[in-house]
Amino acid sequence: MSELIVLGFDDADKADAVLNRLVQLEKEYLIDLEDAVIAVRDESGKVRLKQSVNLTAAGAASGGLSGALWGSLVGLLFLNPLAGLVVGGAIGAGSGALAGSMADYGIDDDLMKRLAETIPAKSSALFLLIRKVQPEKVLAEFKGEHARLLRTSLSPEQEARLRQVLVDETSPAPEASATV
Repeated sequence: MSELIVLGFDDADKADAVLNRLVQLEKEYLIDLEDAVIAVRDESGKVRLKQSVNLTAAGAASGGLSGALWGSLVGLLFLNPLAGLVVGGAIGAGSGALAGSMADYGIDDDLMKRLAETIPAKSSALFLLIRKVQPEKVLAEFKGEHARLLRTSLSPEQEARLRQVLVDETSPAPEASATV
């Protein structure tokens, strides 16, 4: 089961920096992110969401590949596999891009927009949907990060531990028994 964690930052660029560090930790197999979205509220109060997964591009790529394959096979029946490859690839990419743009993946967009409306102007929020995590190592990376915990699906004990690590710069390193 995935856990939802929403962190708020006073700086508009801080959520980007934290997500970049999380992506590095994901490459080290310390965390497995299902979805991550950054919400930035500009000085006029407008909220902008930056998705970490571009579903339109992913849909176009997979649709183009499958369309090209099926187009080639159909083209073989009519003795023109090259035309089938081109036409099938184009139709598959178009339909895949359309399907990807209409798909909703991971964290609910309405929830993100409602929570992002609560952060102050010129600030940001980071929405994380986490599959698996090595809590001791990940928490050590973000100790004293000065983030506000806006929402979470963690247990009350896990949430309290996360709040302590994010706010307290002088706290000792997380114990091996602590879980988040």
